[in-house]
Amino acid sequence: MSTDPPIPAELWAAASPAMRAAITALVQSFEQRVAILEARLGQDSTNSSKPPSSDPPHVKRPPPRPPSGKKRGGQAGHKRHARELVPPERLSGSVDRKPASCRGCGHELTGADPEPIRHQVAELPEVRPGVIEYRLHRLTCPRCGTATRGGLPAGVPRGAFGPRLQATVALLGGAYRLSKRRIRAILADLLGLDISTGMVCKAERHAAEALAAPVEAVYEHVRSAPAAGVDETGWREGKRRAWLWAAVTSEATAFRVARSRGADALHALVGDPVGPIVTCDRFPTYARAPDRQVCWAHLRRDFQAMIDRAAGGQAVGAKLLHFSGSVFAWWGRHLRGSVHRQTLRGYVAGLRPVVRSLLESGVACGCPWTARVCRKLLSAEATLWRFAAAEGVPPHNNATECALRHGVIWRKTSYGTDGEAGSRFVERMLTVVATCRRRGGAVLGFLTDCLRARLEGKAAPSLLG
Repeated sequence: MSTDPPIPAELWAAASPAMRAAITALVQSFEQRVAILEARLGQDSTNSSKPPSSDPPHVKRPPPRPPSGKKRGGQAGHKRHARELVPPERLSGSVDRKPASCRGCGHELTGADPEPIRHQVAELPEVRPGVIEYRLHRLTCPRCGTATRGGLPAGVPRGAFGPRLQATVALLGGAYRLSKRRIRAILADLLGLDISTGMVCKAERHAAEALAAPVEAVYEHVRSAPAAGVDETGWREGKRRAWLWAAVTSEATAFRVARSRGADALHALVGDPVGPIVTCDRFPTYARAPDRQVCWAHLRRDFQAMIDRAAGGQAVGAKLLHFSGSVFAWWGRHLRGSVHRQTLRGYVAGLRPVVRSLLESGVACGCPWTARVCRKLLSAEATLWRFAAAEGVPPHNNATECALRHGVIWRKTSYGTDGEAGSRFVERMLTVVATCRRRGGAVLGFLTDCLRARLEGKAAPSLLG
């Protein structure tokens, strides 16, 4: 940044000292403002939290990996994956095919092979919904003349669709993000079922009501878990701005749509005070968590931004980026079992003063943006290394960002929800789908059990086993 404004020397010499100071301060403020705007223009997914989909056309993607020269497909030593055969008790039928004569000499063959080759063919039968008609007779009393109508049996819905069909509708909307009209079309194509878009909305509302208790139990689990990754993304509820929050533990994944991005929404998800060790980015709201792990993947973008600005922080940014790569390398070795946790802690103990020294150098460098980031990291240095001391805490928040991806795509195709009822359906379905798949459970079966329990007036099953 220049110290003298670019004006003619004779005019500058004729100005008073006070005027010179005022002009210099004004020009420096303009230069700083221009630098800030240029830095914003230079932001992309590699040096900020912006998603890759927002990158302009001139941003170059990483070059593709060079070809290895190996043949396509499974390599030597690769574990073979094949479709398992259906056990005999689950077969719809079997057909024995025995050769009648020898293919060599034509002699007649008899007997049976004790271990024949099993070739199974799966086929879908024609699927038609089973419809049961309940005939409610109205009979008149011959004594008093009162007409009495027969009632529905216990567990039979008052509407036209049973719990499994309602669960299928909710699954198509909540797990596969199909619109109401597409759900209507797929039910007509696959099941020959005529259903209105209004009935699709009603089925989704019933599913959301049936999932209220199981999802609340997941929220309680998250608040009492030892560690959780937390992140949020933009959402729309009606015409107002909202946020979709996600929390991922080793046992479950919870989602919540909130009108706030502040501490109240964070506490609603992970408790007040915050219960688990939170793995997160550097958004100020997460400072409310006393024990947190800052995501090193986000830090790498900050370090890359120091390099890209070319404003005096390039050397510090390059060294910090290098050591962040070392953090991920050692963490990967720890996950593969080649490095014990005690060894990982020893490595972090040696790396920590090096990173601290680099951050101190960044504070003293000539780039104000680099200095600000380094100063903030120094003030919260303990949050950089929590992963080495605490079990179940990774140095990144990748699991939560992957979980949010489903919600991001849903937002882009549906533009959010119309109101609170739609938001409850979204957060509860996302929670059920992610948790069931994380635990290896059947989503459709769980949804059906919850809707059936609601019809029978019983408690819903638990997502957590």
